[in-house]
Amino acid sequence: MSEKKGLSKMRAMIFKSAERKEKPIRKADEPLALNDDVPGSVLWITPPVDLKGYKVIADESTIIPQCRTAYKTNIAGFGISVQYKDDYDDETPEMKAEYDRVLNIVECLNLDKDVKEVFEDLIDLKETYGIAYLEVIRNNKGEVVQIELIKDVETIEKTCELEPAVDIIIHHNGVDIPYKKKYCKYRQTKNGKTVYFKEMGDPRLMDAITGEYIKEGAECKREANEILEFAIGVSTYGQPRWYGDILTIDGAKRAENLNNNYFRKGRHTPLAIVVNGGTLSDDSYTKLQEYIDGIEGENGQHAFLLLEVENNDEGTAFEEDKKPSVELKDLSPILQKDELFQEYIDNHRRKVQSAFRLPDLYVGYTQDYNRATANAAMEVTEQQVFIPERKSLAWQINNKLLADYNFKYCEIVFNAPDLSNVDDLAQILTVVKDAGGLTPNKAKDILYGLLGETSEDYEGEWGNIPLNAASVAGLANAAAAPAGAEDIQVQITESIEKALGNNDSEIVPILKAVRDLLSDLQNNGVME
Repeated sequence: MSEKKGLSKMRAMIFKSAERKEKPIRKADEPLALNDDVPGSVLWITPPVDLKGYKVIADESTIIPQCRTAYKTNIAGFGISVQYKDDYDDETPEMKAEYDRVLNIVECLNLDKDVKEVFEDLIDLKETYGIAYLEVIRNNKGEVVQIELIKDVETIEKTCELEPAVDIIIHHNGVDIPYKKKYCKYRQTKNGKTVYFKEMGDPRLMDAITGEYIKEGAECKREANEILEFAIGVSTYGQPRWYGDILTIDGAKRAENLNNNYFRKGRHTPLAIVVNGGTLSDDSYTKLQEYIDGIEGENGQHAFLLLEVENNDEGTAFEEDKKPSVELKDLSPILQKDELFQEYIDNHRRKVQSAFRLPDLYVGYTQDYNRATANAAMEVTEQQVFIPERKSLAWQINNKLLADYNFKYCEIVFNAPDLSNVDDLAQILTVVKDAGGLTPNKAKDILYGLLGETSEDYEGEWGNIPLNAASVAGLANAAAAPAGAEDIQVQITESIEKALGNNDSEIVPILKAVRDLLSDLQNNGVME
């Protein structure tokens, strides 16, 4: 190809590193991001604000305490349960043994109060400070056996993540996964004393008095316990949900103080007596004072007041243009009739509730609710607020607090309220019954579930026969050796007598309906 005028020749070359052939690229075995917001020379991180101020603001607020109560009641207040991770067909002895062990461990994590109350208090502190801590205590085997709530959150300080990263093993679904993690230290300073803690999961031995890691074989005066933290957000010390509303909360507090000062120090003079061209006589002044002092009671209901005026002119007679006069002025229109800034205070309440994402129903404002709107508000709040919070808290317990137990079948969950609508359930059951899908056993199970009780299935195959006539007939014709209608009726009659003897009167009408249905089928020749 001929070279064109004005264009220069270009040559591309590819250089390959000989060293890269011998050492292939590998990924980093630990996170490399710099997440600490403090200078490299700083070990202990100071909170950006005095955490005591958070508590003062929250405790003196007229709405934050209600929001905290709603959170702790609806997240942990319904209790803690143990459940299987999957829906297993049969419960093996191994699964039952693990279930009982997990249940026993959870019940004994704190012997001073119910474990759910520990987590309720934890949530209350977290919603106050933006962070809360549990002190975790292990036995000689290294198993977590006790948790204690650290109430004085403001006394805790922590370090940044310390070098080097530690090799640990993560247990996940029965598989051991190697992992590298950097841990931080904690210390609590109170009344001139300091005690050190290590982060939850740190396998190294630490001295609680000096805060130093102890080398293998060295003496440890007092082994440090662990701290499991629960923070809101990604800040080092978390951040309260209501942080953005601090100015509004402070303004509402000042408005309340203004109203309070009015009732304590404000003027309440409803009437002014104006005297022109003269002065009240001493006798009239005395009578007026006695009238004011004795204005209460039945004796003052029909009393009248006579005021006499003296001329303050030195002349001997009243002149036409200098006659004294008395005028009574009503001052009640200028008095404060109700608290000031009511709209501002109400808007402050709504802003704080919005930060917590709580409807009025959860904080005691229920005047604008009916049953339908209340159910809708509860369902939305459950889905958007409380269910995610319960799952997050349960994850911390299962994957951090109890991780070293390496449970295979069971896990911890926080109970949720039953928001089922009885009216909707009744309509659904009616449709299912007409379609032939409702059996006596299922009807009994639903009924006992609504009553908060447990039930056992009825003996005999009839308990699993749908109540719809066509379904019963189809099942009878399809069976290889169907039972006779008379035999089934005898079994139902015996079950009715048994139910009456056990005071199980709620299910008797259902059994009678089944018996009548079978009788009709027998009379029509469908069953023998």
